[in-house]
Amino acid sequence: MMNDQHSHSTPSNRRPRGIYLLPNLFTTAALFAGFYAIVSATTDRFEAAAIAIFVAMLMDGVDGRVARLTNTQSDFGVQYDSLSDMVSFGLAPALVMYEWSLHGMLEHGWVWAKLGWLGAFIYTAAAALRLARFNSQVEVADKRYFQGLPSPSAAALVAGMVWLGADAGIEGADIWPLALLITAAAGLLMVSNLRYYSFKEVDFKNRVPFVVLLIVVLLFVFVSIDPPTFLFTGFMLYVLSGPVITIWRLRQRRRTRKGTS
Repeated sequence: MMNDQHSHSTPSNRRPRGIYLLPNLFTTAALFAGFYAIVSATTDRFEAAAIAIFVAMLMDGVDGRVARLTNTQSDFGVQYDSLSDMVSFGLAPALVMYEWSLHGMLEHGWVWAKLGWLGAFIYTAAAALRLARFNSQVEVADKRYFQGLPSPSAAALVAGMVWLGADAGIEGADIWPLALLITAAAGLLMVSNLRYYSFKEVDFKNRVPFVVLLIVVLLFVFVSIDPPTFLFTGFMLYVLSGPVITIWRLRQRRRTRKGTS
């Protein structure tokens, strides 16, 4: 019996110890950027806070691709990435927006003050629910589309508004109704059933025409002219694409049903 028990604990059956360093470094960088955004917002450095959230988005996009390219995917990396996303795209945008604009609702009475932090909490709770739903459906979901607005895009919308306002010298407290609307809407869109294109079908390994590289260069040039305006506008268009795609898919289904009937 002792020999039989030891035969099952061979080195090949044991789980490998340690974690993959490279992809988790990028995940840690994203987590640090989200934490830095929160700290910057508490010291009224809102432009730096918004930029930090966009840096977190960049790092979050890189870590997954690095893991796939180097074949270093792991369950630990998946869980760590989700926790990092919750901080960078759930807590950080809500707190940055609250410090920049929603905190100013205190001047309008305790009812409005509660609505201010409730709006920020709705966003945070929706981000948590969005991540939990994504993780639970990752094996069965359509890879071409996201169900609900992705949390990085929701964070970009909120952070983009803060960056745009701070860059233009606008006091967030003066536009709190718009800030509350954007924050709550971003949260509700994350837990909606609207479909958003995932861009996962884009293959970066294959060759592309030269004009594609030219378009990418021109895109970087346009963004560099006025980053907050172009980034906020770009992500706003992506947010609006969800209802358009969903309506188009529903119409396609109706046409298919009519054709078969």
